[in-house]
Amino acid sequence: MAFLNTFRQLNSKTASLRQLLVGPTKRTMATNQFNHPVSIAITEDEASIQSMINKMCQDIVAPRTQRMDEVAKLDKEVIDALFKNGLMGVDVDQKYGGTGASFLATILAVEELAKFDPSVSIIMDVQNTLCISTFKKYASEEQKQKYLPRLCKDTIASFALSEPESGSDAFALKTRAEDKGDHFVINGGKCWITNAGEAEVFLVFANVDPSKGYKGISCFILERGMPGFTIGKPENKLGIRASSTCSLSFEDVKVPKENVVGQIGHGYKYAIGILNEGRIGIGAQMIGLAQGCFDYSVKYSLERKQFGQPIFEFQGMQHQISVVASQLRAARLLVYDAARAREAGADVVLEGAIAKYYASEVATATTSKCIEWMGGVGFTKDYPIEKYYRDCKIGCIYEGTTNIQLNTIAKLIKPFYAQ
Repeated sequence: MAFLNTFRQLNSKTASLRQLLVGPTKRTMATNQFNHPVSIAITEDEASIQSMINKMCQDIVAPRTQRMDEVAKLDKEVIDALFKNGLMGVDVDQKYGGTGASFLATILAVEELAKFDPSVSIIMDVQNTLCISTFKKYASEEQKQKYLPRLCKDTIASFALSEPESGSDAFALKTRAEDKGDHFVINGGKCWITNAGEAEVFLVFANVDPSKGYKGISCFILERGMPGFTIGKPENKLGIRASSTCSLSFEDVKVPKENVVGQIGHGYKYAIGILNEGRIGIGAQMIGLAQGCFDYSVKYSLERKQFGQPIFEFQGMQHQISVVASQLRAARLLVYDAARAREAGADVVLEGAIAKYYASEVATATTSKCIEWMGGVGFTKDYPIEKYYRDCKIGCIYEGTTNIQLNTIAKLIKPFYAQ
């Protein structure tokens, strides 16, 4: 049964799907499985949804993962399955063609996809936590009606903020938007733009008045094919290779005034707010890929025998596995807690930073240990462990580097102790 149809069936049985996901519905003990922290109150319905995504991944994603990594491109069948199963508009209202679920459901879906292929999870994550969230929070009703149904049905979007001279210092961007009366003309360029290879809709941040600094930054909707808008070739990356990452070039691109998202000069506020939420999605991606790597490696340790017994039975192995298991559980709790806080309408700057930072660090440590547990075969491309190892490193870089997250955490905790 399709993920989308399941959500709608569940919605018809409850007052609201939000109530289903975060309200006082029946909890599942999730058979006390390690990767379902009971204290976060994963419901039976949520566990069922994760199981259905897992089945979709086994049938469609897993058989294509290695090949997609080799050719550095997502298969059309995989992208089509994401749309068919409602995963490209999870928390979009059904009146716009969305699934009508919650932010937590988005996070659970990102995690489950990442267990099989982090490249697949990131296209879904950026679509939901960055692009769709921007439209939902800041776009006009006309813009929502025009774009949200497309994004839920068959159109991929991209979030274009980074530039060669503005990475961590995101608001030092140089892309310029000049007001020409009934339209703007955009000139400049972007780099490291996720989903750019497949996207038809782009949320582009440009400065309308550099004299005002970051307070001149505004958000514009651009579409593939606009004259003067060029998309570069995908980067040849270490990890998440099937996810497209491209540069963008704008040469006298004419953008109508109705394509301005929200208010002129408020783009910096929008970007900050959306990225705070997006970091929870990256945390989910990291715990998903770490869990997928862990599951494969621990199972292998129970099958691989040395000195007459499975290597799992050696105390040294058990201690290492237990440490990683504990770290994974802690990271998952942080990510889920941040997602719940966002659903409750809380400011999640601190929660998002902590979740992303810790989940990325745990993913790095987990995948490294898993290669060691697997021995020589873990170092080969015949097994999926080396791919998880390559894929995880981006978690410490995009949507805010590890050092930027630590800066943010320190800045936010200082007032509690400063005299």
